[in-house]
Amino acid sequence: MNRILQMLELQQELNDATNGENWEQGITKNGKKIDWRRCIYLEGAELIESYPWKHWKNIEATPDYDNIKIEIVDIWHFIMSEALRIYKIDNLGSITDIANTVTKMQSFDAFLQVEKGEVLDPYEEIELVEEMMKVLFCSDDINKLLIAFLTMSSKLNLKLPELYELYIGKNILNKFRQNHGYKEGTYIKVWDNKEDNVVMQNILASQNDISPQALYEALEKAYPKG
Repeated sequence: MNRILQMLELQQELNDATNGENWEQGITKNGKKIDWRRCIYLEGAELIESYPWKHWKNIEATPDYDNIKIEIVDIWHFIMSEALRIYKIDNLGSITDIANTVTKMQSFDAFLQVEKGEVLDPYEEIELVEEMMKVLFCSDDINKLLIAFLTMSSKLNLKLPELYELYIGKNILNKFRQNHGYKEGTYIKVWDNKEDNVVMQNILASQNDISPQALYEALEKAYPKG
């Protein structure tokens, strides 16, 4: 409950800072339209692209599981944002109410477990992503979408403890990006031949229980100068 609530609160804070207050109405402070569902299905497509699904090339390649985890976390950002939007504009309850609802969902117990489940065939994993996207396209019910995400993430073996750690890392990275010219187009995304997502993951892997502030400072230190 505490981890889900904290992630929702951090997402609300990030959206407020990036898009301006009242972003739930679908417009940023700069007048740009917001479409969280489009964000979700495009991230879903990027997730599938992390698998060597194309029968005409790279037939011996293995899935990029590090990037798969990042794409799942990105999807989680946008699903939480859609939940925050819907709960506010439809007066369904507070952020705490969203967290309570998530923790009572049928898929949450499996999502909560630390133990990994069975390793699936890559094509089965792709189908799980596509099942979530079917819910996205065929239903406006945010709770059905949340359940579909929990099921997908759990069966792809990104359970809550690891998702939480990566979410905190990506949340701090997103703040770092915004503070270093991401919207203006001046941000440098590749650092010493590594994408910033990879740098962030490496920092998390090398330092146990790193605080958000310490992670931000580590990113600042690693960021290309000049």
